[in-house]
This record gives sequence, C-alpha cells and structure tokens, in this order.
Amino acid sequence: MTRPLIPLSILGLALAGCGQSGSSEAAPAPAPRPEATAAQKLVLLAALPAPYNTADLDNGRRAFARCRSCHTVTEGGPNMTGPNLWGIFGRTAGGHAGYNYSPALKAAGFDWDADRLDHWLQNPRSFLPGNKMTFPGLEDATDRRDVIAWLKVETGFVPAGPATPAP
Repeated sequence: MTRPLIPLSILGLALAGCGQSGSSEAAPAPAPRPEATAAQKLVLLAALPAPYNTADLDNGRRAFARCRSCHTVTEGGPNMTGPNLWGIFGRTAGGHAGYNYSPALKAAGFDWDADRLDHWLQNPRSFLPGNKMTFPGLEDATDRRDVIAWLKVETGFVPAGPATPAP
C-alpha cells in the first residue's frame, strides 16, 4: 500500500511550528558574546578611522568612569539613569528600546556616529537643548576621542572594512 504524498505547503506549515511550546514565556536571551581579548581590541582599534585608531583605550576607559553611574555598555545590559550604550554607533538617537528618552532626543532625527557623539560629549546641553542628561560634558578633546574609541571597541561596533592586525 502506498502512502499519499503530503503537499510541501502543508509540510512547511507543520515544520514552522516545530520547537515551539504552547507556553507564552519568551525564549531565553542568547548568551552574551565572550569579552574580546586585549589583542582583538587592538586589532579593532587599528581598524578604526583616524583619529580614533590612535586613541588610548586605557584613558578612554578611565574617562568613561564618569559615565558609569548612568550608563552600562554590555550587550543586553540594563538601562539605568541613561540608556545602555551597547550598539550605540548607528543607533537612532532616542531609539533604544525600554528607555524613556526626553522629547528632544526622541525627535532628534539622526543616528549616532563618532562626530555627533564627540559634540554630544563636549556639551550635551548645547548639542541638543531640552535633553535630560545632566552631565556637563568632557572638555578635553583627547578624552572625548579616547572615550569614543573605547566605546567603539567595547560596544559591538563593526568597522566598515576588514580588520587586519598591524605589522
């Protein structure tokens, strides 16, 4: 006796539901990526455009210490007084899910890049009047450069070109 063939469209629908439980619980979040090694961080730093490729990551980490009371930088990290900064580069201003932004930031209409972040860090109040960030800014241009490079290395930034180690 031969079995009737099951149409592919029905088989596809049946397989689409495989592995889904009837539970309404959300799937567990993927495990965070392992932290990059010092060598991997240096390769990423070297792949950044000037002037960020010459930044001092240790100084950037130290300068960012002033920001840690309000921001986290880890993948999937919590929002605090300020939003989590993982994936900040290329993110729409005021667009991080789960954070209650000021109307000024929600309406800003730009994506974060190094140049905008540099101006923001210099003086958040004058860069975008009406935002709720109380931080007075980083006056020193070298500190801003180093913080931006450190954030690129620490927050999942992927350079446009291939990263290759320096000789």
